[in-house]
Amino acid sequence: MSDAQTVYLALGSNVGDRARQLHTALRLLRELATVEATSFLYETPPAYVTDQPPFLNAACRVTTDLTPHALLAALKGIEETMGRVKTIRFGPRNIDLDIIFYGDSQIASAELTIPHPRLAERAFVLEPLCDLAPDLRDPVSGQTIRHLLAQLHEPPLPKVMPLTCQGQPRLWQWGAQTRIVGIINLTPDSFTGDGLWQSDGGATPQVIARAVALAERLVAEGADCIDIGGQSTRPGHQVIPVEEEIARTAPVVNAVAQAVNVPVSIDTFRAPVAAASLAAGATLINDIWGLAFDPRIGRIAAEEGCALVVMHNRTHNDDPAYQQHLSAERPAATYTDIIQDIATELQTQLATAQQLGLPRWLLITDPGIGFGKSTEQHLALLRRLNELKAMLGYPLLIGASRKGFIGKLLGDLPPAARDEGTLALGVLALERGADLLRVHNVQAMSRAAHMADAVLAQG
Repeated sequence: MSDAQTVYLALGSNVGDRARQLHTALRLLRELATVEATSFLYETPPAYVTDQPPFLNAACRVTTDLTPHALLAALKGIEETMGRVKTIRFGPRNIDLDIIFYGDSQIASAELTIPHPRLAERAFVLEPLCDLAPDLRDPVSGQTIRHLLAQLHEPPLPKVMPLTCQGQPRLWQWGAQTRIVGIINLTPDSFTGDGLWQSDGGATPQVIARAVALAERLVAEGADCIDIGGQSTRPGHQVIPVEEEIARTAPVVNAVAQAVNVPVSIDTFRAPVAAASLAAGATLINDIWGLAFDPRIGRIAAEEGCALVVMHNRTHNDDPAYQQHLSAERPAATYTDIIQDIATELQTQLATAQQLGLPRWLLITDPGIGFGKSTEQHLALLRRLNELKAMLGYPLLIGASRKGFIGKLLGDLPPAARDEGTLALGVLALERGADLLRVHNVQAMSRAAHMADAVLAQG
C-alpha cells in the first residue's frame, strides 16, 4: 500500500446500454476508491477500428491507496465482473477502464504505462479531462490538458445526457437544439389555474385519462419531456402529505410514461415521491430545492442512474419540516451579485449531488426564476444569463412560464395572458445559453425556439 494518490481514469463503452455500463462501473469503482468528481459524457466515433458502434466516453478523478499495478488489477477485475469479452485490439467493448494519470508518476512496464501513451492523440480522453482539470500538466510533455486538446485542432465533442424512454436508452445532445419541457399540474391550486386535480384522494381514471390526453397533445406540439407535479409551490401553498402526493402522481406518471415516447420527469422535493415516480416510469427528477430540503433525492437518483434538475432556491422558511402554510408573498432575497451568488450556491448543490454519487453528466441546473427574487432581480438574472452559464458549465433549464413578474411587467396580466411574455423570455434565454425551457404553452414555445435555434445555428 502507498499514500493516497490522486488518479485520473478514462471510461468508455460502445456495447449494450452504454450509459448503464458506465454507471455500473462508477458504482464498482466507489468500492475500491473515492470518486471525487466526474466529467460530462461525450458520444464519439470509434478510433483505430472504425467498423463498430460509437462510444460513450467520460473521465473521473479518484483518490486511492492502491499502488498503480494493484489499481490496474482492480480495474481489470471490474471489467471482468461486468462481462467484458476480449475481441480484437481497439474493438467493441461493453466497458473500458484506463489509468491516465497516477499522481505525477511515470511508469513504463510490460503491464502498465503511465501517463497513458496515447493521451495526446485522443480527444475523447482529453475533452473529459478538461472538464475535471484543464490546467493539469502531463508530467512527460509538461503541457496542460487544455493545451494538448487545442493542439488537435478538432471541433468540440458533443456532450450528451442519457435518459430512458419506455424502457429504451436515449441520448439528449446538448447544444444541438433547445429542449421543450411540457408541464402537467396534478393540483387543485396551480397558480396558472391549469391543475387537473379536483378532489382529494388517489388518481381517478378520469384524472389519469385527462393527463394522458394532455401529455399526448403536448408531445404532438413539440414537447421533448413531460414534467408532472402533484404539489403546488405557488406563494401561499399548503404542503400536502407525502402519501397524497404519491397517490396523485405515481399512477399518472405510470400511464403517461407508457403513452408517450418522450422522457417523463417528476417535479417533487421529497424523496419518497421521487422513488415512487421512478418506479412508475419517470426518468428525471426536478427538485425545486436542489437537495436542500431532502438530500435523499440525490442518493435515489444516483442509485437509479436518473437525471436530476438542481434548482437555486432561497425561499427558506423557519419550519424545517416545511409543513406550515406559507405567506402569500415570497420576499426577495438580498444578493451581493445575483449571478455570482447564484453560481456559488448552485456549485455547492452540484458538488453535493456528485458526493451522493451522481455523475456530472446527469445534472441540470436551474437558476430558480419565481423563487425568492424580485422583478428587478429576475431581469438582472435574465440579462446576464450567459455569464451564469459560463460560470457553471452545466445544461441550464429556465422555468419562467407565466410567472408573476411577467404579469407585473405587462400591466398586472393574469397567468393565462402571459404567454407572449413567456415566449420573449424563452427566446432571450436560449440565446443566452438556456438548454431547456419549461413551459405551459408548448406549441408556441416550440415554434419560437425552433426558429431561434435556426437563426443561431452555426453555419
